[in-house]
Amino acid sequence: MASGRLLFVFFLFSSSCFASSPVSAWKVPLALYYETLCPYCSNFIVNYLAKIFENGLIDIVDLDLIPYGNARVGSNGTISCQHGPNECVLNTVEACTISAWPDVNEHFSFIYCIESLVMEHEYLDWESCFSRTGLDSHAVMDCYKSGYGKKLELQYASQTDSLQPPHTYVPWVVVDGQPLYDDYENFEAYVCKAYGTGELPKACAGLSLKLKPRVENKQSNILMRLTGPAITMENDEMKIEMII
Repeated sequence: MASGRLLFVFFLFSSSCFASSPVSAWKVPLALYYETLCPYCSNFIVNYLAKIFENGLIDIVDLDLIPYGNARVGSNGTISCQHGPNECVLNTVEACTISAWPDVNEHFSFIYCIESLVMEHEYLDWESCFSRTGLDSHAVMDCYKSGYGKKLELQYASQTDSLQPPHTYVPWVVVDGQPLYDDYENFEAYVCKAYGTGELPKACAGLSLKLKPRVENKQSNILMRLTGPAITMENDEMKIEMII
């Protein structure tokens, strides 16, 4: 798993140097609202979203990652996260990553590394992703320790809470302004459809929308997405002090 992650990171940086973009400058807005310790979110990032960096679909996508999810802001401005303080730390670290490295190839490679560790239940080792990706830690750590990361999270809170329609679970995937609901794993087909008549990447060949009927009353499914499998974190300690 670790070797596969390193190969992906190498491919990501290589493709950012050599891949050519379509003639059209317009890209399809693709937004992912998520939280770092949500198992469904990690699975989507690692096993679905990462594919667009390999198959060239990223060339027509304007990817926006919003690491906040089902967190809540208290009356005193404190942030509480669904899966506890460790998730607040990693949400903020990933927010700082996006801010420090605006290039999507750079910040996604780091986020991919962290979420891979989440899937392996080794997220406490998240700082190893600096060496694994070859990215400098200073900008991210300065962002976190200075409190700027919390400001970013409050901005993401406002962005998430302003969603129309409101999100009801995570991952919440939005393509060109339209939420995909339970069909989010089929997001590539929606991206290709939204791109219209432009020169489509080869990855769009053979993709077709097979829309799932959306049933409003999926209480058990939604509850699982909101809570996720039990994650025990009482005895875990992050390597940097929690300041949110």
